[in-house]
This record gives sequence, structure tokens and C-alpha cells, in this order.
Amino acid sequence: MSVRSTVVTTPAPTTETAHAPTTNLVLVRHAVTAQTGPLLSGRAPGIDLSEEGRTQAETLGARMADLPIDVVYASPIERTTQTAEAIARHHDLVVRRLDGVLEADYGEWTGQQLAELAKTDLWKLVQRTPSRVTFPGGEAMATMQTRMVAALEAVVSDHPGHLVVVVSHADPIKAAIAHFTGVHLDLFQRIVVSPASVTAFAFSPHGVAMVKCNDTGGLDDLVPPPPNPEADAENAGPAEGSSSDA
Repeated sequence: MSVRSTVVTTPAPTTETAHAPTTNLVLVRHAVTAQTGPLLSGRAPGIDLSEEGRTQAETLGARMADLPIDVVYASPIERTTQTAEAIARHHDLVVRRLDGVLEADYGEWTGQQLAELAKTDLWKLVQRTPSRVTFPGGEAMATMQTRMVAALEAVVSDHPGHLVVVVSHADPIKAAIAHFTGVHLDLFQRIVVSPASVTAFAFSPHGVAMVKCNDTGGLDDLVPPPPNPEADAENAGPAEGSSSDA
């Protein structure tokens, strides 16, 4: 069976949008819980960060302390909210709830042992053709990707020129990465998103660029350079209505 890739296209910038500011979107997976690894936690309530996870979140917050973060959003689950708070407190920000980046609804699979789920026929489909999967009593993977992308695009639209952090979950982040890089959902299991990792996209009038993926190291390259009016003027090109021999 052939797999058709999804290609992300961006309209050519108009005169009005050609100099629009770049918006930086930073996707963060929550830090670990006691269930990370053996269980499929899904949307189960009451799952807090473990001691290791709290340390991860604090370390992550310190790593991101020098970034010019303007707003922090989080999926409305304890582990994502707690991770987001560890980031937001360095910037005197209040975490904003964003339902669209919630974990996939795994339905009857929620809370089950991953080792047992791996024995099922549906697990094979989840690994090979997730675009065809709807979890029993839960959500379709394609639906999850659609709502995740819609939520992120709305955030980018609402905060032009800003650096926005969104704390979410592995599968939604992987689905977003697949969409924004033009990869079919059926190949998204090739993407790894570790706990407390950072994935970053830059949205400009010319398109979307992935700046980081599953990064757990330094973030200095996400800090914008100081303003340079002379360089900006040189890069702006001829003003509207002027002529050029180039």
C-alpha cells in the first residue's frame, strides 16, 4: 500500500505580510511521572510529576529562563500544568489552559499496561498505519492531529512576533511535527519526543521552519539577537513602489 505524504504549503507573502514578524512556537513534552513508560496514562486524572519529574521540570525551567517567553500554554492535565508552571515562574507568567493540545483520548486503553497493549492487533495498526486507528471508546489519531494543529495555528495567529511555549504530550507533539514538516501521520512513529524535551518552530511569512526537535540540551540559539536597525534596513529590500535593476 502506498503512503501519500502531506505537503505543507504556505501562500506567497503579500506586500502587507512580507515584513510580518516571525513567531516562535516552542513545544514541550511534560516531565516524567511514575507511570511514564509502563502505563498508558492518557487523560487519566490525578497523575502528578514524580520526584524525578519535578527535578526535570525545574531543570527545564532554568534552561528556558533566558528565553524571551511571552506566554505559556498547557494541556489541562496535572503533569503538563506542573511542567508549564516550572517554566512560567521564571517569567512571572500565569499558565494558560489550552484544551486543543490535550493528550489523545485512548478510551478503553487508558491506564493499561503498555506491555499488554503491545500484544493486540490494534497496537500493530497504531505503529504502522495510525491514520486508520480509532481507539475503542476514544479518539481517532487523525482527529487528534487535526485538533492539535488547529490549536497551535490559532496560538501562532494570536501572538504574532512572540515566543510562545506550549506544554503537551508525546503523541500530539509528534503529530504536530509530522504535519508541519510535511510527513504523513502514518510515519509519525519514527519521531521521538522525550520527556521534558523541546521542539521549536519558526513561523514567518515565507513558511514554517523546524528549529529544534526533541532537544534536551542548550537553548541559546532560540534567544533572538539584539536589534540591529542598519542590518534590518539592508535586508528589507526596496520600498513599495520603488524600482530596482536587480
